[in-house]
Amino acid sequence: MSRRHKRKKLMSEINVVPYIDVMLVLLIIFMITTPLLNQGVNVELPKISSKPVNPDQADPIRVDVDRDGQLHYDGETITADDLQQRISVIVNANPEVKVYVGGDKDVAYGQVIAAMVLLQEAGVPSVGLLTEPPESANPASANPTSAN
Repeated sequence: MSRRHKRKKLMSEINVVPYIDVMLVLLIIFMITTPLLNQGVNVELPKISSKPVNPDQADPIRVDVDRDGQLHYDGETITADDLQQRISVIVNANPEVKVYVGGDKDVAYGQVIAAMVLLQEAGVPSVGLLTEPPESANPASANPTSAN
């Protein structure tokens, strides 16, 4: 009878050491990857469907990037440094000025982003992107005033 009373008790504890190891590994992975996710350009996306720009508003600044990646401002080809200086002067005089970037459909995406970064460095608080409405199936109903 003495053998019955000397049974081993069941262990009801959970070993949490493996869980702690997994959590530490995940913490290290997140600490390494988080700074990599913060690269980019701040763009304010519209919260409603896009509407055409109102021509009655004050003249917005328009910067175009052609298919060769050259910048155009005020009807002339301009270097990145000159563009940044001119835009900086305009934004300092009128911080509420609207700035839009138009890119050729064949230009590399990175070159449009580079133009947006130049504008951001010049002090522009937000940049809009110009688009053209899609061509309709009926050529007679196409928008004749679409911008290039």
